[in-house]
Amino acid sequence: MNTPPFTCFSLSIDSHVAHLVLNRPEAMNTMHPTFWRELDEVLAQLNKSGEARALVISSTGKHFSAGMALETFGGAITMDDQSPEGRAAIFDLLTDMQATFSRIESLRIPVIMAIQGGCIGGAVDMVTAACVRYATADAFFCIQEINIGMVADVGTLQRLPKLIPLGVVKELAYTGRRLSAAKALGHGLVNEVFDTHEAMVAAALQCAQEIATKPPVAIWGTKQAVNYARDHSVEDSLRQMGWLQGAIWSNQHVRESVTAMKQKRAGDFPALTPLIRFSEQG
Repeated sequence: MNTPPFTCFSLSIDSHVAHLVLNRPEAMNTMHPTFWRELDEVLAQLNKSGEARALVISSTGKHFSAGMALETFGGAITMDDQSPEGRAAIFDLLTDMQATFSRIESLRIPVIMAIQGGCIGGAVDMVTAACVRYATADAFFCIQEINIGMVADVGTLQRLPKLIPLGVVKELAYTGRRLSAAKALGHGLVNEVFDTHEAMVAAALQCAQEIATKPPVAIWGTKQAVNYARDHSVEDSLRQMGWLQGAIWSNQHVRESVTAMKQKRAGDFPALTPLIRFSEQG
């Protein structure tokens, strides 16, 4: 997969594991229009190519991300509240921003976040869209938006109640208090806490490498089923599971998985088919 140079990220792919790193520590990896554009682009490329079988997103410096760059408002982004037309445009702008983080959730491969230091504001919106979250002991989460007089609007209030108790969500959202890594672990927001950034990233990559040894289409189906079950009844989800399993079942993959386990080797499975937009064909 050929990728252009990015200013907010670095991307590498090794043994079917993609590693995307936020690389503006001097700016606390804040989010501005270029950040959004580059993230959207790299997620689209990963989804299209089928080369990567899992994605780790980590960061650099003291903080994972301090969230939205405040100078963006009134500069690159104008929030016009003086007319109904301007307020309608706010809705459309937010819908577009929400779609970028939703790409993380709908990506064909699992996404693992490795979080150190502050995960603030828009960064909480981003990490809640992932499948797995690891954190360092000094990590903390903050719904910063309420502290600057606004409502969190890019996914936190929609996804966080699916991950931790509703009362905890309300406390954090109403007060803007910090949630420590230890409490995040206790509430189930993060899967594991590590003493160092290096140990955390290594564990995230190891988890991704383990995922990458499984049949990619079975991982794809599992992610589809789990995400669907989160938002639907058990009855509906079971019905969807029947359709899904019937669509992707492979005797060959099952045989290869069992044989590989017996022979104590990695299985050999085909990659997901690269995606080609309809408009690109012909």
